[in-house]
Amino acid sequence: MEMPTLQLLFDGAVTGLVIGLLAMGIVLVHRSTRVINFAVANMGLVGSVLFALLVVRWHVPYWFALPVALAAGALFGAIVDIAVIRRLFTAPRVIVLVATIGIAQLALTVVTAYPDLDDYTTEYYPVPWSGTWEPVDSLQITGAQLSILVTVPVAAILLGWFLGGTVLGKTVKASASNPELARLKGISPKVVSTAVWALAGLLGTLCLILISAQNKSLAQIATLGPTTLLRALAAAVIARMTSFRVALLAGVGLGVLQAFIQFNWLDQPGLSDMAVLVIVLVAVFFVSRGRDTEASAFSFAPKVKPIPERLRGFWWVRNLERAGFILLGLLAIVLPLLVTQPSRHLLYTVMLGYAICAASVTILTGWAGQLSLGQMAFAGLGALTAASLNRGLRIEFGDTVYAFRGLTFPAAVVVASLFTAVLAAVVGAGALGVRGLLLAVSTFAFAVACEQYLYRRDVFHDEGGRSTASFPRSTVFGIDVSTQRAYYYLVLVVLVIVLVVVARLRKSGVGRTTIGVRDNPSTAAAYTVSATRVKLRAFALAGGIAGLGGALLAGAVQTVPYTDKYFLSPDSLTLVSIVVIGGLGSVSGSVLGALWVIGLPSFMSGNELVPLLTSSLGLLILLLYFPGGLVQIGYSARDALLGWADRKLGPAPAVKTRTTAPTAVIRPRREPVPDDKAVLAVSDIGVRFGGRKAVDGVSVEVRPNEIIGLIGTNGAGKSTLMNAIGGFVPATGTVELLGRDVSGSAPAARARLGLGRTFQAATLFPELTVRETVQIALEARGRTGLLSTALHLPHTFTRERAKRSDADDLIDFLGLGRYADAFIGDLSTGTRRIVELAGLLALDARVLCLDEPTAGVAQRETEAFGPLIQEIRRELGASMLVIEHDMPLIMGISDRVYCLETGRVIAEGEPDTVRNDPKVIASYLGTDERAIERSGKSPSTLAPGQAAPADTTVPA
Repeated sequence: MEMPTLQLLFDGAVTGLVIGLLAMGIVLVHRSTRVINFAVANMGLVGSVLFALLVVRWHVPYWFALPVALAAGALFGAIVDIAVIRRLFTAPRVIVLVATIGIAQLALTVVTAYPDLDDYTTEYYPVPWSGTWEPVDSLQITGAQLSILVTVPVAAILLGWFLGGTVLGKTVKASASNPELARLKGISPKVVSTAVWALAGLLGTLCLILISAQNKSLAQIATLGPTTLLRALAAAVIARMTSFRVALLAGVGLGVLQAFIQFNWLDQPGLSDMAVLVIVLVAVFFVSRGRDTEASAFSFAPKVKPIPERLRGFWWVRNLERAGFILLGLLAIVLPLLVTQPSRHLLYTVMLGYAICAASVTILTGWAGQLSLGQMAFAGLGALTAASLNRGLRIEFGDTVYAFRGLTFPAAVVVASLFTAVLAAVVGAGALGVRGLLLAVSTFAFAVACEQYLYRRDVFHDEGGRSTASFPRSTVFGIDVSTQRAYYYLVLVVLVIVLVVVARLRKSGVGRTTIGVRDNPSTAAAYTVSATRVKLRAFALAGGIAGLGGALLAGAVQTVPYTDKYFLSPDSLTLVSIVVIGGLGSVSGSVLGALWVIGLPSFMSGNELVPLLTSSLGLLILLLYFPGGLVQIGYSARDALLGWADRKLGPAPAVKTRTTAPTAVIRPRREPVPDDKAVLAVSDIGVRFGGRKAVDGVSVEVRPNEIIGLIGTNGAGKSTLMNAIGGFVPATGTVELLGRDVSGSAPAARARLGLGRTFQAATLFPELTVRETVQIALEARGRTGLLSTALHLPHTFTRERAKRSDADDLIDFLGLGRYADAFIGDLSTGTRRIVELAGLLALDARVLCLDEPTAGVAQRETEAFGPLIQEIRRELGASMLVIEHDMPLIMGISDRVYCLETGRVIAEGEPDTVRNDPKVIASYLGTDERAIERSGKSPSTLAPGQAAPADTTVPA
């Protein structure tokens, strides 16, 4: 390994300066709007290409054209904010990130519409000075490099001055650091957003002018590769998306690193991209753990309203959803018979292949909430692996050569799919702690690394070169698929199988738990669902499907076109567009999106408007006006038809509520705990956040069938203590549950041992229905198997029907029957509290930790909670630890009470004793006699230990 020459290091540093400036644009947008801007480079196309045309083609003076171009870039950024970003202001940040992909394509579309652009082929890109300067013998500085050396530091200084020395800049910083306080001070977040995006457009334009001047060609600017964007994203992540200075220095470091790698390993193209991938993974690992990254729910995923129960008896209602698929399937069967050209059959096959790959994004992004911008990389690896397995592997380790006989075409495809499933699980394991949008950066880096390095490994290619990877097809299970039409029908069958399996998984516990972990991993863990296991399952399943689609795409052309189409990083972005346009999270969305994005331009090749509607403009229009995608339009028509049919039947009958407990559902699973033994023993628990002790040496004991109250002022550490008991925060001390030390156990493991938990916010799973939420809790009684469910084994249908019946019993018992098919996000706080209790009943938990169960609940419903809580205790035979600020309620239902102040227990004992304790009066109740009197037992509650009537319910 040798050090590169001074010239190479200098060239790398100069290139790195531009990367650093581009990274500063990414940091600027993220600091103010919490969005990772994937359009930061392409936004500069509008101004930089205009600048070249002004100077070279239209002979405008350089120094007059430059401010015009920069102003055009800033104007484009402002228009983008007003037309797109502002309309998505309250949308999940992941949706805005997808919109930036559309903005990048839109900028390219604007540029291609410039007049005289096609004539620009031989001229050099304009530079302020065309000479060279040699300060020393071994170093030559060009005019373009000199402009970078001068411009980038000046731009960085001016940006720092703008943010720190101007009113608008200070407003940007204030809005970014504390948006709520900024609003109170009269600062408009929308005005700040417009200013930031205009500034980002200006920086992008400046960067692309500098890059193009260094490359001396306009031909490369319109195809500014993802490698430059990746390096800018890497520098921004190293800067923790906050520091401009670190972003600039990181860009310079990446430029020097690239020069060093290329000098020492010139025969290993793409090695620098692999190095950047490693750097990104390490940086994302630390950034995602160092602060709370944005991880909003996918509220733009289309919601499918369940069919009203009384309409299920009509055959046309039951088959309404199938009708569209049947018609589409008939068209898919007949079309190749009517159109005989093999080239059209190839096109149809490519559409089916993309639909299969898009199904993987539906699972990973739509269900699991893991935004992947590298799924076509898994498809490419699946294609190359299948081709290698079909040809026969030849692997060299030193002087030893291992040769493996080739597999048949179908066997190669299956094994390649399994390989990509395992690989995706490995990649997913490294991304388990990555939250929010940073995973998009990691997967994008993976896609670029595959494209530039992994695809080019010798093991994947035909003997004698790296340029080809043939994948011929002949027969599949004895059927000749050598013709394009026959192969099309094979891929069609595979697509149908994939869609049927995915649809089945969505309606099972696999789909429910995946969405549950996406929406609320804490509540999922409290329902015994392990987020780690669910995410790895989603990664593996999505990777396997992507590998399958990639192998079938390669089979269509009987080679692996890994250098020009299908499997490149822009194709991964296209795949995301397909799913968003079709309908994020919808099984049919992948098919509709593939028809729109891949099929429509081919079917209407002569129409100039169609390519716009199927790429940038189409994506943006759907995000702005039909956020649920094309499938949302179909759902709206379906809901209107079902609503009409429901109204024709007249008023719905009243929902009957159970008056007795469903003993078949609420059944103790463990032996009773002896009365003299604590079911929950918490000893010397301590929780520290930075330098502050939130909980300091707290010990609490809960005995069988006890209700223990936990009171104290806001900030006393009550919820933190409960989080420590549940394993949701790191803590010192010991937690014993039913005689077992669970101090080192994960939250899901504690829940499986019998610890139930509700949360103060009662968020639950906003995108699931009440029935689906209770069914997630019922997973504690029997896990849904992935493989058995995918294979449609008979016992899986029996178990699914049993879970639905058990969920309905619990829902009816708590008076929630009319809300069974309502989405959690549409319910009132009080109703969500009752759903939480239904989940605890489904868990059959032995120790219940209830965090302010009446917070946000109307007074009438609060008064009914006391009897309901005692009824649940009687039915479950459970003990309870309850945090509550309603003093009459907590004093009326508790056997014993603990009072906390600044993380320590200041009093404990029976309710009357604690209520009259001088320290409790001074700390919590105050000295007002009326407040002390109101802290007595509520007349609506029962004496401790007294059973409530069996027909007690709470109005939901």
